[in-house]
Amino acid sequence: MTDTTTRKRARSGGGAARRAERGAVSFETARFITRNIPDYEVLGEEALDIIEANAETILEEVGVNFVNNPGALQRWRDAGADVKGERVHIPRGLARKLCATAPSQFTQHARNPERDVEVGGRNLVLAPIYGPPFVRDTAGGRRYATMADFEKFVKLGYMSKWLHHSGGTVCEPTDIAVNKRHLDMLRAHMTLSDKPFMGSVTDPDRARDSVEMCGILFGKDFVAQNTVMTSLININSPLTFDDVMMGALEVYAEAGQACIISPFIVGGAMAPVSIAGTLTQVLAEVLAGVAYSQLVRPGAPVIFGAFVSSIDMNSGAPTFGTPEASHITYGAGQLARRLGLPFRSAGSFCGSKLPDAQAAYETANSLNMGLLSGVNFMLHSCGWLEGGLVASFEKFVMDADQLGTLHQLARGIDMSEDAQAMDAIREVGPGGHYLGCAHTQANFKTAFWKSELLDYKPFETWEDEGARDTQALAAARVEKLMATYQAPALDPAIAEALDAYVAQKKAAEPDAFM
Repeated sequence: MTDTTTRKRARSGGGAARRAERGAVSFETARFITRNIPDYEVLGEEALDIIEANAETILEEVGVNFVNNPGALQRWRDAGADVKGERVHIPRGLARKLCATAPSQFTQHARNPERDVEVGGRNLVLAPIYGPPFVRDTAGGRRYATMADFEKFVKLGYMSKWLHHSGGTVCEPTDIAVNKRHLDMLRAHMTLSDKPFMGSVTDPDRARDSVEMCGILFGKDFVAQNTVMTSLININSPLTFDDVMMGALEVYAEAGQACIISPFIVGGAMAPVSIAGTLTQVLAEVLAGVAYSQLVRPGAPVIFGAFVSSIDMNSGAPTFGTPEASHITYGAGQLARRLGLPFRSAGSFCGSKLPDAQAAYETANSLNMGLLSGVNFMLHSCGWLEGGLVASFEKFVMDADQLGTLHQLARGIDMSEDAQAMDAIREVGPGGHYLGCAHTQANFKTAFWKSELLDYKPFETWEDEGARDTQALAAARVEKLMATYQAPALDPAIAEALDAYVAQKKAAEPDAFM
């Protein structure tokens, strides 16, 4: 049993809170990954120097647009940039100097302290898919997402052992008004899970609502002094920072909450077709975005983001799991480390319409790319289908299961005396077998990672059980997890306060679906 209510950071519900805590079931979650393997680096020092110099040239000569945001333009003027209209030309070295105040690592607190995550360094935090308007399952096929779907994903994420983070917009609940759905989504993350979560970025006022709701959950003083949200701020590549995303960034930075500053790159459409050119643009955009966050509040936690895909030149559709995306992600990881910033990239990316072989190949490539490139925060780590348009329940649990392999790979190779197994080799000798030796008996329970989903049974058993493919096994696992879900304990007074806040906010304005 774990304390899932407070750290003396919000008001107590007294005896009712303690009874709720005692009656709750806490599902096992693995600690965030700490890599004991080296990062894979594809660029030498000369190449990195060239990319960094070219990025500085872009910032100075080409500039970046901060549109519909006079306050941002004034901040840049005050910092020494040359502002012409809405175009900001940043003198060589200024952005890098401003980025120096951003922390290289930070803690995001969960309402259950045992599920806090450390973002940066050698760590890797895994978060689920973000943003799709559609969902898919074997029963209902492809359809627009609802709030019930959203809550189901939050519950699955809470129960997924290898997933460290509840995420943000795991699907877009289209049955709730656009101007109000962020309230329901945040309340779901806060009450149905006790893992860390993300805030709303679709409007600065919605970001403020996110901060205020965290004040109810954690206590205002705790939020004022700690990071309790990590939120996604996309750059409108190429080289454009819009007022909605920057307005949300301003709210979060002022409140000391973390933001992922992430170019949205589809090579050949939003960036050059070449790897070096794309890396240069990514770095320029991140430098400008991170620097701006530090103009708002020096020391505000940020993450160097890189969402990267290429384009199919025949259809115009984005492609995933490609060699080019891997090269860009490896290179971006090197650039992030040179800046001393946490790195976000990779995920369970695929272009497939179903959780099939294409989805598996592309996802495996993308997940392993993320592990080896030094990613610290992996959004979209499970559930992604159809280029991110669809969140799949079956693929969610398929991917979440495979995240266990990343944990195992990241451990590296144990070279302890026991792992050297010299006693076992002497015991068995030539021509024997290791099934019954003392070393195997002592280690067999933990020696190998074990899937909780995939089928390794003999053919006859598999056939007798219905000859189920992986998608069918995943559908059964979704049903099993949902049947055993129990919400984590939460102080009833906090739950009531969240409900009251949501009700008040919803009543204050009419529904808007645009």
